[in-house]
Amino acid sequence: MNIKITHNWLLDYLDTDATPDQIREYLSLCGPSVENVEKVGDDYVFDIEVISNRIDYASVIGMAQEAQAILPMFGKKAKFRENSLEKYNFKNIVGNKNLCSLQVKIINPTLCSRFTAIVIENVRIGPSPKFISERLVACGIKSINNVVDTSNYLMLALGQPVHTFDYDQIKGATMIMRESKKGEKIITLDKKEVTLPGGDIVMEDGSGRLIDLCGIMGGLNSSINEKTKNVVVFVQTYDKVRIRRTTMATGVRTIASTFFEKGLDPERVEPTLVYGVELLEKYAQGKIASKIYDIYPKKQGKKLLVMSYGLFGKKIGIEIPKKKIVSILTNLGFGVSDGPKQGQTLLEGLTLQVSVPSWRVNDINIPEDIIEEVARVYGYHNIPSKLQPAVYVEQPKEMENLFVFQNRIKTFLKHLGLNEVINYSMISEDQIKEFNLDPKKHLRLSNSLSKDIEYLRMSLLPSLLKNIKENSGKTKYNSAPGLRLFEIAKVYIPVGNKNICSLPQEIYRLGIAVNTDYSDLKGIIEAIYKELNINFEENKNIFPLPEIIEKSGNYMVEVDFQSLIDNCQLVPKYKSLHPYAIIKLDKTFEVRADIKTAPTTYAGIKQKALKSKLLQNIEVVTLYKNKLTLRFYYSSPEKNITEEEAKDALNKV
Repeated sequence: MNIKITHNWLLDYLDTDATPDQIREYLSLCGPSVENVEKVGDDYVFDIEVISNRIDYASVIGMAQEAQAILPMFGKKAKFRENSLEKYNFKNIVGNKNLCSLQVKIINPTLCSRFTAIVIENVRIGPSPKFISERLVACGIKSINNVVDTSNYLMLALGQPVHTFDYDQIKGATMIMRESKKGEKIITLDKKEVTLPGGDIVMEDGSGRLIDLCGIMGGLNSSINEKTKNVVVFVQTYDKVRIRRTTMATGVRTIASTFFEKGLDPERVEPTLVYGVELLEKYAQGKIASKIYDIYPKKQGKKLLVMSYGLFGKKIGIEIPKKKIVSILTNLGFGVSDGPKQGQTLLEGLTLQVSVPSWRVNDINIPEDIIEEVARVYGYHNIPSKLQPAVYVEQPKEMENLFVFQNRIKTFLKHLGLNEVINYSMISEDQIKEFNLDPKKHLRLSNSLSKDIEYLRMSLLPSLLKNIKENSGKTKYNSAPGLRLFEIAKVYIPVGNKNICSLPQEIYRLGIAVNTDYSDLKGIIEAIYKELNINFEENKNIFPLPEIIEKSGNYMVEVDFQSLIDNCQLVPKYKSLHPYAIIKLDKTFEVRADIKTAPTTYAGIKQKALKSKLLQNIEVVTLYKNKLTLRFYYSSPEKNITEEEAKDALNKV
């Protein structure tokens, strides 16, 4: 996420002698990345990258706070002119309870951590003052009118989105915040109809109409227009998870939703509302017409961290003076005092107690977070590079085994002449149905970018079949052999009720696909088992289906990769050499799949041959039409056997 703010706007809050280029350079070194500075008229525009855990960067006052801490480290003056977060509070305004009232109700308190609103009457809709419109346009926001522009101006100034309603369009002067029902619809300010998935935060009026898709975009039916006289100024903080889910499910993303889904400071709601009232009174000639509605069921408590001064040097690698540490933290908005108090175990005078500012409670949780703040403002470039002692990081045994086996199998299959493919974890509904699978049993992405990547796959085979289809006949040389592909990847198995937000079971599978012949695929599987020293038996209940297989020409298999790991032996067991001679005998059989009696198949032949205790091994010599020639190895662990004994055993097959 990137935002733009102007240099002159920053100077409203910050008294500094640093030039725009110096601000860009120094802030980028120690704080938010200022990607560009562009001269626009008599002003400069900063293009700032805002990282997910530092949404406080996304405001003029947030950048002023950072500059106040960072610029002095480079010898530049930097002090707040005035802190709007301290200047504006409810004591500054007096609500009028006798004019325009509101009926406010929040059905589920978890939807909104803080709700504030106030009614302003007799506003005059018109153009914004020049400084507001010019700043908004320079920051990439279109100027609409003085009321709407005030909302956008407040958002960029203080980092708190604001919404304004036409009070007279709210039926029954009632605002009810609730969860949406699946399939409900709302026409938003951009004149688009949005169908809601359910569980979204919405606002309805006294007639039951939806007038706001909260935290994302207001409803067209209550929007500000040139005829608006009375305005509801509406400032809240919402459940960030719900806002994120709604934007992902509906595809509706706005600047406001980007703010709210990061988690905002409920303490910033009050100064934002008060500042908004001041601007509307001054530039829209409005007057306060209601009391202040402030619903704050669970106030945000103060967060205190107690830590040792010695921890800074230990973690950073150099000793930073105590005075410098206190100065940096104070300029960043932290409260700092000596600690601990009575009952603490750390020694007084050698520790400090840090009070975390309200806008940082989401990302400051442990002493190391405080140390990181000091280190970055002090400047990583000021910390000497030093080679740290080597530390052995032991990987979890299960993961280590997984990687070892993956590498072993991949290397082996490569030497067999197979090519590895890496596919998306998502597949299309058509791919699922092609394998006669049920799409409803698969996890579906509610906002997929394409129908081709809509479902999380439960099998690797649909993807491998697609690879075979798309690449058949595209070999480099006409005489090249057919395609032989493999993939080792996760499949995703739903757990429990799909309507409940539970993570799927992730299972590694090995998938192999060839368009050569069945014997090739069978040989690959047997070679893998032999490489991993896995003993296996043919399943007597499985029989060939030549008509079906012949029509496709593609042969595939999928194996549970964890089962391979559990049953393999990377180091084979020692088997002593056979002490006695082995007799080899060949015999040709007529094999036919249409005859039920054994031995008419290889499995039947092998089953009968294994009844002899003298049999050591069987090999396929040739297969021509329905003639199968096999080589039998006979011996005894106790003595040398005669050829007659071996022939007697073979004649019983």
